[in-house]
Amino acid sequence: MPRNSPHRATSSRKQQHVRTVLTQDVAFRTRTTGLETWEFVHNALPELNFSDIDPSTTFLGRHLDLPFMVSCMTGGYAEALRINRGLAELCAARGIAMGVGSQRQALEDTRFHRSFAVVREVAPGIPVVGNIGAAEVAMMTGPAAALSLVALVRADALAVHLNPVQELLQPEGTPAFRGVLKGIAMLVRELPVPIIVKEIGAGISADVARRLLDAGVHYIDVAGAGGTSWAGVEILRRRDRKAAVSLWDWGIPTADAVREVAALRHENPSLHVIASGGIATGLDAAKCFALGADLVASARPVLQALARGGAAGAHRFMDAWVLELKSAMFLTGARTLTDLQSVPLRRTLPQ
Repeated sequence: MPRNSPHRATSSRKQQHVRTVLTQDVAFRTRTTGLETWEFVHNALPELNFSDIDPSTTFLGRHLDLPFMVSCMTGGYAEALRINRGLAELCAARGIAMGVGSQRQALEDTRFHRSFAVVREVAPGIPVVGNIGAAEVAMMTGPAAALSLVALVRADALAVHLNPVQELLQPEGTPAFRGVLKGIAMLVRELPVPIIVKEIGAGISADVARRLLDAGVHYIDVAGAGGTSWAGVEILRRRDRKAAVSLWDWGIPTADAVREVAALRHENPSLHVIASGGIATGLDAAKCFALGADLVASARPVLQALARGGAAGAHRFMDAWVLELKSAMFLTGARTLTDLQSVPLRRTLPQ
């Protein structure tokens, strides 16, 4: 294969993305998730024991011990096989869901198919979510390519990621989004698994969510601003960084996106809201559930824990996450996730 082929370029870009996320500061600089502006009302009479707390749930027809997904991160290059194996082993052990990174490379050639397929090999019982970009969906004339991606990872759902900011700023980007909604509607009709539509860190508004619901989508991952800035990742990869740096903090804060989108459940009860974007702790997750989310997802903190401490480090991260979530549930009198979704939050004013 030629050194500068587009297939090789896709694999190289994926590797650069993971390296950048692990080694550089790609957090939002001035914008936060907004979760810090909300606090729980302490319940001094929870009327339950800590041992009673049950944070389990169901997602895509499968049981989860915890309402958590390791969000779409990587695949499509040699080292991704090891990373995805480690993440899948964690997910299988903890009873949580996992999404693979963009499978665009898998449509281009077969060299690294196993970097995606290994997830289901290692974790046969968890919900697994495939992944393709909106720009690719806009060009689809039928479901064949998407069906092949679902089959590759034996996915329970396929995520379509909306990333206009990233495509705009990426040196090799494709900011061509005309036809994306039509393509999503086609996939909803033609695929045998649900379509999850997600942002990658700039948030989904109520207006966009309503258009997705009208297209038949029932699963929306708001992926708000405040965690990893993928605009920032691409800015660091550009030569003309100064021209694009003003977009580093572009997006809707996660807390706002969760509230806006979850409010649409009154119009469409079949809506499932996934909260991601800067969900670093179990307390962050607890607030998202109280704001209306059904599941939370996170990528960079889990990947960092795995990279720095191996499997033991990833499990320590999850141990802390679970303790924080269950503590918030106990201190608000919420025995189950459904209880937590009706616990009141109050807005705090910045000092």
